[in-house]
Amino acid sequence: MKNEQHNQLFFTSKLFNSQMYLHNLVAYFILFGSGLIIGISLSFYLKDLPNTLQNKLFYPQSPPQQPPLIISSPPQIPNLVLSDNSINSETKSVGRIGLRDYLKPPKSCKHDMKDEELIWRASMVPRVRVLPFKRTPKIAFMFLTRGSLPLAPLWERFFRGYEGLYSIYIHSQPSFNGNAPEEGPIFHGRRIPSKRVEWGKFNMVEAERRLLANALLDLSNERFVLLSESCIPLYNFTTIYNYIMNSTKTFMESYDLPSPVGRGRYNKKMRPWITLDQWRKGSQWFEVDREMAIDIISDQKYFQLFKRYCKPACYSDEHYLPTVATMRYWWKNGNRTLTWVDWSKGGPHPTRFIRTEVTADLLNRMRNGTKCEYNGEPTNMCYLFARKFLPSTLDRLLRFAPKIMKFG
Repeated sequence: MKNEQHNQLFFTSKLFNSQMYLHNLVAYFILFGSGLIIGISLSFYLKDLPNTLQNKLFYPQSPPQQPPLIISSPPQIPNLVLSDNSINSETKSVGRIGLRDYLKPPKSCKHDMKDEELIWRASMVPRVRVLPFKRTPKIAFMFLTRGSLPLAPLWERFFRGYEGLYSIYIHSQPSFNGNAPEEGPIFHGRRIPSKRVEWGKFNMVEAERRLLANALLDLSNERFVLLSESCIPLYNFTTIYNYIMNSTKTFMESYDLPSPVGRGRYNKKMRPWITLDQWRKGSQWFEVDREMAIDIISDQKYFQLFKRYCKPACYSDEHYLPTVATMRYWWKNGNRTLTWVDWSKGGPHPTRFIRTEVTADLLNRMRNGTKCEYNGEPTNMCYLFARKFLPSTLDRLLRFAPKIMKFG
């Protein structure tokens, strides 16, 4: 009985498997036949399609061609043939464009930069201190004037023969019409884009920074001297150049003056950034090195503080730089000015010298009548420049220059 049931179960399973195999075989034949019919139909369809449509369907597309532009009177364009020879000849005609062109100072001081752009450009400092080129350091002589330089002929004798060792920058009032017949070729093109300057106002400091920024554009300028139109040199160029270049100090007068015109000008609103103990006074006429010049034009903290809180009777040109120099460069600043001025008569302005007052004795007293320190050693050569000399003194200065100042 059990064998019969087993045989019946085996037969049923075998019959089921046969039926499944037959169904699969039929499905495969149907699928193959359908694919064959579709393929034959598609081939006949494509045979009837235009060739352009077949290309669009099965081949990469090229950019559409624009129809030719028809111009009634076409311009004459020369044939340009680019070859290795033409490229080489063009390169030879242009020359090498590299570091030399970057270092070359502009022939003229004219530019269209705003003060913010100028300050940003001039404040750039190379991180690599070793120079990849030979550089002759120069002194930037910066003249802060109302108009022309009435003593220009004296300065021309001073500069004569020392091209490449100095640069000249002049900041005049924008109202100045540029008429300066007394100025020779060395002053041509040396006026920087300027703005109005008023005595005792903060725009005096802005003018000084503007002069520094323009002078910093020449990478060969290493030392920077601020002068006025009434200043004269007390020594020849070689003596002044060596004195400044070999100095281990900068020269910005800075001292504490416990009086109404010193500490009395301090504004308590400057605390805590500037305290009364840090407040300093000094001469406007300074000499600084490149590091200090870059720091002066880049300063925003103290610059904005003085602009806001130091207003007449606080005169920023007498306090801003002396205070900042003492706070930030106490270790390298000589705390004295290189410009001789006579304050013996009192008042808000120094003595102005007229023609008859210019004598050999006066010039020698300016040159040797003071004791100071230079590179750690005592000396009586403390002042390199002097002021205030009126235009009428020019002829007598030219007469004394060869004998006393040793130039010209």
